Amino acid sequence: MTTRLLAAAAPATGSGHVPEYEGFIGWVLSLMTTLGEPGVGLALLIETFFPPVPSEAVLPGAGFLAYSGQMNVWLAITWATVGALVGGWGFYAVGALLGRDRTAWLFEKTPLLEIEDFHKAERFFARYGGAAVLLGRCVPVVRSVISVPAGIERMPLFRFSLYTVIGSGVWNTIWIGLGYVFGPAVEPALARWSGLISNVVLAAIGLLVLWFVVVRVRKLARNRRNQDTST
Repeated sequence: MTTRLLAAAAPATGSGHVPEYEGFIGWVLSLMTTLGEPGVGLALLIETFFPPVPSEAVLPGAGFLAYSGQMNVWLAITWATVGALVGGWGFYAVGALLGRDRTAWLFEKTPLLEIEDFHKAERFFARYGGAAVLLGRCVPVVRSVISVPAGIERMPLFRFSLYTVIGSGVWNTIWIGLGYVFGPAVEPALARWSGLISNVVLAAIGLLVLWFVVVRVRKLARNRRNQDTST
């Protein structure tokens, strides 16, 4: 185990071989192999602005590729953390530049965003302060919007960045580490059933995105009806 961990920490040379898996999983692993460690960071950056596809669906794949010798495990963790930090800076800037009222208006008017998410993030930040930024990095959806009240309250950027790096770094290490540790068990399963597993994963992602959209649309419609009846 120690030998393999040292090998994964060494610079990836492309000498490791990942079999040609079928379906969606094969496509994702091939894409991640092509993009390398920076691609992991890009996936985390996208997840910041599109929560229906959580990082937990991407990071274990990076760990598996590290186990297979296609990635440097520490570079994958570093790039994932950089992607999360840049995304956090984006939402921090929204809060800092727009202020509370305009940011709340933006959440209220943007499709698939909920004003309640904004209020929850505000309450969470007001209660826990900087710790909310650190702990919030481990919670889907919250890890994106928690940066907004931090920006509104003008939390020192260095402290915000430090807490974001620590929280994201720990979270990314856990999930990439799981993909790496369970690589020996996952590899034979993928070799045999990658097509079937791909179909299951696609169905799960599709249902997750559909659920996210339907719930948001229904809440938006209900809020509009309540506003109409109150006026």
